[in-house]
Amino acid sequence: MTTTKSQPQSQGFNWSQLVLPISVFLVLAFSLGPIIWQFLTSIKTNDAIVSIPNVYLPGPDQLTETHYTDLFARRPFHRYIFNSAFVAFTSTLLCLGFGAPAAYALTRLKLPGERIILSLVLIITLFPYILLFLGLLELVQFFGLGNNYLALIVPYTAINLPLTILVMRSFFQQLPKDLEDSAKVDGYGTVSMLWKIVLPMTLPAMVTTGILAFIFAWNEFIFALTFITRDAMQTIPVAAAQLGGASIFEVPYGTTAAATVLGTAPLVVLVLFFQRKIVQGLTSGAVKG
Repeated sequence: MTTTKSQPQSQGFNWSQLVLPISVFLVLAFSLGPIIWQFLTSIKTNDAIVSIPNVYLPGPDQLTETHYTDLFARRPFHRYIFNSAFVAFTSTLLCLGFGAPAAYALTRLKLPGERIILSLVLIITLFPYILLFLGLLELVQFFGLGNNYLALIVPYTAINLPLTILVMRSFFQQLPKDLEDSAKVDGYGTVSMLWKIVLPMTLPAMVTTGILAFIFAWNEFIFALTFITRDAMQTIPVAAAQLGGASIFEVPYGTTAAATVLGTAPLVVLVLFFQRKIVQGLTSGAVKG
């Protein structure tokens, strides 16, 4: 009877196991690198900012908070934060308030010309909004909306509304119609059924589309720069772009970096707070079963 002995195999290093970690690290470094550099610039002293060679990791004697204090001392930056928040929140609520019922109507009601309406909504979504600038400027001048929050709220709502309708419609299509039929049997009207039953079930979709609309309104620059010329009504992107130094020869790198950090931080907090809802909204309907 012969016995075979297993020969020990020499196991070499598997380089394929490093591909994924290295790829993830490179993507994170590429994505977070500018953000980290901007934050470090906002807390470094002016000498450390302009020093050659660059100071990548500032020491304790090269850290300062004066850029943030100067930001509020020189300009009413708290007012700019309020302006951006008010315009973004209002336009987002209007998008959801008009977009959700419109999407439900396009999903459940047999409207004449439904395909034409959906095609027009899709075309508007693909249309570059910057091409609407001259037409919107004429309308703002005609209705006298210059230096008025409505000059920003109305365009932001109109631009984000088609995307809201398309996204919400796809979620309404996934809801079982038997649930709505049961609600009607129980005495619910269309409005009460939409408010108490349908919309709570599509909360992840509403959060996802709402955050997309909010980010667009918060970061928009061209309309806010042109339609609002009063300093007290400026939004954060415009105020950050118009920051000046103590003299015409000074470039306020630290103060500008502090303004961008304060302008980005609310969006980061918002996304992290609604992270689960966003993931549910993006992945809902991806697997059917």
